[in-house]
Amino acid sequence: MNTWRSPWRLRRGVALWVLLVGLACGPCAAQPDWPNDESQIKAAFLYKFAGYVDWPEGFLGSVETPFTIGVLGADPIADELVQIVQGRKIHSRSIVVSRLKAGDPLEDVAILFVGKGDAARLKPVRGTLQAQPILVVTEEPAGLALGGMINFLLVDRHVRFEVALAPVEKSGLRLSSRLLAVAQRVHAEGR
Repeated sequence: MNTWRSPWRLRRGVALWVLLVGLACGPCAAQPDWPNDESQIKAAFLYKFAGYVDWPEGFLGSVETPFTIGVLGADPIADELVQIVQGRKIHSRSIVVSRLKAGDPLEDVAILFVGKGDAARLKPVRGTLQAQPILVVTEEPAGLALGGMINFLLVDRHVRFEVALAPVEKSGLRLSSRLLAVAQRVHAEGR
Protein backbone atom coordinates (compact mmCIF):
# COMPACT_ATOMS: atom_id res chain seq x y z
CA MET A 1 0.00 0.00 0.00
CA ASN A 2 1.35 3.38 -0.97
CA THR A 3 -0.17 5.76 1.54
CA TRP A 4 1.79 8.73 0.21
CA ARG A 5 -0.40 8.83 -2.91
CA SER A 6 -3.71 9.51 -1.10
CA PRO A 7 -2.84 12.99 0.21
CA TRP A 8 -1.36 13.90 -3.17
CA ARG A 9 -4.52 12.79 -4.98
CA LEU A 10 -6.65 14.70 -2.50
CA ARG A 11 -4.61 17.90 -3.01
CA ARG A 12 -4.76 17.43 -6.77
CA GLY A 13 -8.54 16.93 -6.63
CA VAL A 14 -9.00 20.03 -4.50
CA ALA A 15 -6.77 22.08 -6.82
CA LEU A 16 -8.74 20.90 -9.85
CA TRP A 17 -12.04 21.73 -8.15
CA VAL A 18 -10.80 25.24 -7.25
CA LEU A 19 -9.65 25.79 -10.83
CA LEU A 20 -13.01 24.70 -12.26
CA VAL A 21 -14.95 26.90 -9.85
CA GLY A 22 -12.63 29.82 -10.69
CA LEU A 23 -13.25 29.36 -14.40
CA ALA A 24 -16.99 29.08 -13.95
CA CYS A 25 -17.11 32.22 -11.80
CA GLY A 26 -14.49 34.17 -13.72
CA PRO A 27 -15.03 37.43 -15.60
CA CYS A 28 -16.23 35.74 -18.79
CA ALA A 29 -19.04 33.92 -17.02
CA ALA A 30 -20.10 36.96 -14.99
CA GLN A 31 -19.95 39.62 -17.70
CA PRO A 32 -23.22 39.24 -19.61
CA ASP A 33 -25.56 39.58 -16.61
CA TRP A 34 -23.36 41.69 -14.34
CA PRO A 35 -25.73 44.65 -13.65
CA ASN A 36 -28.63 42.31 -12.88
CA ASP A 37 -26.42 40.12 -10.66
CA GLU A 38 -25.23 43.18 -8.73
CA SER A 39 -28.82 44.19 -7.96
CA GLN A 40 -29.68 40.65 -6.88
CA ILE A 41 -26.67 40.43 -4.60
CA LYS A 42 -27.30 43.81 -2.98
CA ALA A 43 -30.97 42.94 -2.45
CA ALA A 44 -30.00 39.62 -0.86
CA PHE A 45 -27.55 41.42 1.44
CA LEU A 46 -30.27 43.89 2.48
CA TYR A 47 -32.57 41.03 3.41
CA LYS A 48 -29.81 39.16 5.25
CA PHE A 49 -28.52 42.23 7.17
CA ALA A 50 -31.74 42.23 9.25
CA GLY A 51 -30.77 38.93 10.84
CA TYR A 52 -27.52 40.43 12.14
CA VAL A 53 -28.93 43.61 13.66
CA ASP A 54 -30.54 44.13 17.07
CA TRP A 55 -33.06 46.97 17.24
CA PRO A 56 -33.92 48.61 20.58
CA GLU A 57 -36.73 46.98 22.55
CA GLY A 58 -40.12 48.08 21.23
CA PHE A 59 -38.90 49.90 18.09
CA LEU A 60 -40.23 47.27 15.69
CA GLY A 61 -43.64 47.27 17.40
CA SER A 62 -45.79 44.19 17.85
CA VAL A 63 -45.24 41.00 15.90
CA GLU A 64 -48.20 41.95 13.70
CA THR A 65 -46.33 45.07 12.55
CA PRO A 66 -44.50 44.30 9.28
CA PHE A 67 -40.74 44.72 9.01
CA THR A 68 -40.23 47.54 6.50
CA ILE A 69 -37.24 47.95 4.21
CA GLY A 70 -37.36 51.36 2.54
CA VAL A 71 -35.61 51.84 -0.80
CA LEU A 72 -34.80 55.33 -2.06
CA GLY A 73 -33.66 55.77 -5.66
CA ALA A 74 -32.80 52.17 -6.60
CA ASP A 75 -35.73 50.59 -8.45
CA PRO A 76 -33.78 47.54 -9.75
CA ILE A 77 -32.75 46.68 -6.19
CA ALA A 78 -36.29 47.28 -4.91
CA ASP A 79 -37.62 44.94 -7.64
CA GLU A 80 -35.15 42.21 -6.65
CA LEU A 81 -35.87 42.73 -2.96
CA VAL A 82 -39.62 42.30 -3.51
CA GLN A 83 -38.90 38.92 -5.12
CA ILE A 84 -36.52 37.81 -2.37
CA VAL A 85 -38.77 38.66 0.59
CA GLN A 86 -41.92 37.15 -0.88
CA GLY A 87 -43.33 34.70 1.68
CA ARG A 88 -40.42 35.20 4.11
CA LYS A 89 -40.26 36.70 7.58
CA ILE A 90 -37.76 38.74 9.57
CA HIS A 91 -37.95 38.58 13.36
CA SER A 92 -41.26 36.66 13.00
CA ARG A 93 -42.79 39.53 10.98
CA SER A 94 -43.95 39.79 7.41
CA ILE A 95 -41.74 41.99 5.23
CA VAL A 96 -42.75 45.09 3.28
CA VAL A 97 -40.53 46.76 0.69
CA SER A 98 -41.41 50.45 0.48
CA ARG A 99 -40.26 52.52 -2.50
CA LEU A 100 -39.50 55.95 -1.09
CA LYS A 101 -39.07 59.43 -2.50
CA ALA A 102 -37.04 62.20 -0.88
CA GLY A 103 -39.01 63.67 2.00
CA ASP A 104 -41.18 60.59 2.63
CA PRO A 105 -41.68 59.80 6.34
CA LEU A 106 -39.42 57.08 7.76
CA GLU A 107 -41.20 56.24 11.02
CA ASP A 108 -42.04 52.65 9.98
CA VAL A 109 -38.72 51.92 8.25
CA ALA A 110 -36.24 49.55 9.94
CA ILE A 111 -33.71 49.44 7.07
CA LEU A 112 -33.27 52.34 4.66
CA PHE A 113 -31.37 51.67 1.44
CA VAL A 114 -30.27 54.77 -0.47
CA GLY A 115 -29.24 54.19 -4.09
CA LYS A 116 -26.43 55.75 -6.09
CA GLY A 117 -26.82 59.47 -6.59
CA ASP A 118 -29.31 59.81 -3.75
CA ALA A 119 -26.94 59.54 -0.79
CA ALA A 120 -26.42 63.33 -0.82
CA ARG A 121 -30.06 63.60 0.30
CA LEU A 122 -28.99 61.99 3.58
CA LYS A 123 -26.81 64.90 4.65
CA PRO A 124 -29.63 67.28 5.71
CA VAL A 125 -31.41 64.54 7.72
CA ARG A 126 -28.26 62.82 8.98
CA GLY A 127 -28.72 63.92 12.61
CA THR A 128 -32.38 62.91 12.61
CA LEU A 129 -31.59 59.50 11.12
CA GLN A 130 -28.81 58.80 13.61
CA ALA A 131 -31.20 59.59 16.46
CA GLN A 132 -33.51 56.82 15.20
CA PRO A 133 -32.78 53.09 15.13
CA ILE A 134 -32.87 52.84 11.34
CA LEU A 135 -30.11 50.89 9.62
CA VAL A 136 -28.96 53.13 6.76
CA VAL A 137 -27.31 51.32 3.83
CA THR A 138 -25.78 53.15 0.85
CA GLU A 139 -23.88 52.33 -2.34
CA GLU A 140 -21.70 55.41 -2.89
CA PRO A 141 -17.96 55.87 -2.44
CA ALA A 142 -18.73 58.58 0.16
CA GLY A 143 -21.80 56.80 1.54
CA LEU A 144 -20.47 56.50 5.08
CA ALA A 145 -19.42 60.16 5.18
CA LEU A 146 -22.95 61.15 4.15
CA GLY A 147 -24.60 59.21 6.98
CA GLY A 148 -24.63 55.60 5.87
CA MET A 149 -23.92 52.87 8.40
CA ILE A 150 -23.22 50.14 5.85
CA ASN A 151 -21.95 50.98 2.39
CA PHE A 152 -21.72 48.61 -0.56
CA LEU A 153 -18.41 48.45 -2.44
CA LEU A 154 -17.34 46.71 -5.63
CA VAL A 155 -14.04 44.94 -5.06
CA ASP A 156 -12.69 42.99 -8.03
CA ARG A 157 -16.23 42.89 -9.47
CA HIS A 158 -17.62 41.40 -6.25
CA VAL A 159 -20.13 43.14 -3.99
CA ARG A 160 -18.63 43.76 -0.55
CA PHE A 161 -19.53 46.19 2.21
CA GLU A 162 -17.95 48.46 4.78
CA VAL A 163 -19.37 49.49 8.15
CA ALA A 164 -19.17 52.71 10.17
CA LEU A 165 -19.64 51.85 13.86
CA ALA A 166 -20.08 55.40 15.24
CA PRO A 167 -23.46 56.11 13.56
CA VAL A 168 -24.64 52.57 14.34
CA GLU A 169 -23.98 53.11 18.04
CA LYS A 170 -25.54 56.60 18.02
CA SER A 171 -28.73 55.16 16.58
CA GLY A 172 -29.04 52.52 19.30
CA LEU A 173 -28.53 49.59 16.94
CA ARG A 174 -26.19 46.67 17.60
CA LEU A 175 -24.51 44.74 14.80
CA SER A 176 -23.53 41.10 15.20
CA SER A 177 -19.83 40.32 15.34
CA ARG A 178 -20.50 37.79 12.56
CA LEU A 179 -21.61 40.62 10.27
CA LEU A 180 -18.58 42.72 11.18
CA ALA A 181 -16.27 39.75 10.57
CA VAL A 182 -17.28 39.54 6.90
CA ALA A 183 -17.17 43.29 6.22
CA GLN A 184 -14.46 44.50 3.85
CA ARG A 185 -13.67 47.31 6.32
CA VAL A 186 -14.97 48.36 9.72
CA HIS A 187 -14.48 52.01 10.65
CA ALA A 188 -14.53 52.53 14.41
CA GLU A 189 -14.53 56.34 14.16
CA GLY A 190 -17.20 58.41 12.42
CA ARG A 191 -16.54 59.12 8.75
